[in-house]
Amino acid sequence: MKLFVENLAEALIEAERSRKSILPLTKSYPALSTDDAYRIQLEVIQKKLNTGRKIIGKKVGLTSKAMQSMLGVTEPDYGHLLDDMTVPDGEIVETGEMISPKIEAEIGFILGEDIKGPNITFLDVLMATEYVTPALEIIDSRIENWDIQLADTVADNGSSAKVVIGGSRIKVEEVDLRTVGMTLYKNRRLQATGAGAAALGHPAHAIAWLANKLSEFDIPLKAGELILPGALSKAIEVQSGDSISALFGVLGSVTVTFK
Repeated sequence: MKLFVENLAEALIEAERSRKSILPLTKSYPALSTDDAYRIQLEVIQKKLNTGRKIIGKKVGLTSKAMQSMLGVTEPDYGHLLDDMTVPDGEIVETGEMISPKIEAEIGFILGEDIKGPNITFLDVLMATEYVTPALEIIDSRIENWDIQLADTVADNGSSAKVVIGGSRIKVEEVDLRTVGMTLYKNRRLQATGAGAAALGHPAHAIAWLANKLSEFDIPLKAGELILPGALSKAIEVQSGDSISALFGVLGSVTVTFK
């Protein structure tokens, strides 16, 4: 099993490096389980840490009922955020660094205290949060044509690529995150709308799920980490020349341009 995990981790890393996608793991290995996929993800992350990368946070995916239904699952998934994924607000991203990027708008949480499951509640998350900020997650799949099942995206680190972090910082007690509205624009044209409740009813519920799920691997969420609790609307495709902005009302806005 160890060699199997290492080989698939290497295949995903090479796909990312070469920007050449691979066949779905679930088609090549139909018996691949979600637990196997998480082991592959952790192997990918460890190999990157061995090259000097650092973990700066985590992301939760598949928090909407629509996405769960599409992949036939009943719970979210997660991935790791690394230091080389971050993009400052308003900066330019090279599309050539990715295979087939898409973008999602999220409410980013910056933790002020460590959180470790099990039995973490959304209130625990709110109490441990230093502030929230607008964010855009740029996702990309190393799997050919985004032909993914749950195990594919889990192994592929939740299809993570980059994260654009907004400049505003808001205390959680200053806003009702369930009702925060979001409008997502591409080239000044409205593409999608959403609200904080799209992430499991409240973004903090998604982070509580993550803390409890990670406890199965003895992994905590750490103070200072950025946690993305899931998209507030569908992901939209992007290409060279696109300008993306997301407005979150009192939380502020975040933008990025692709070339």
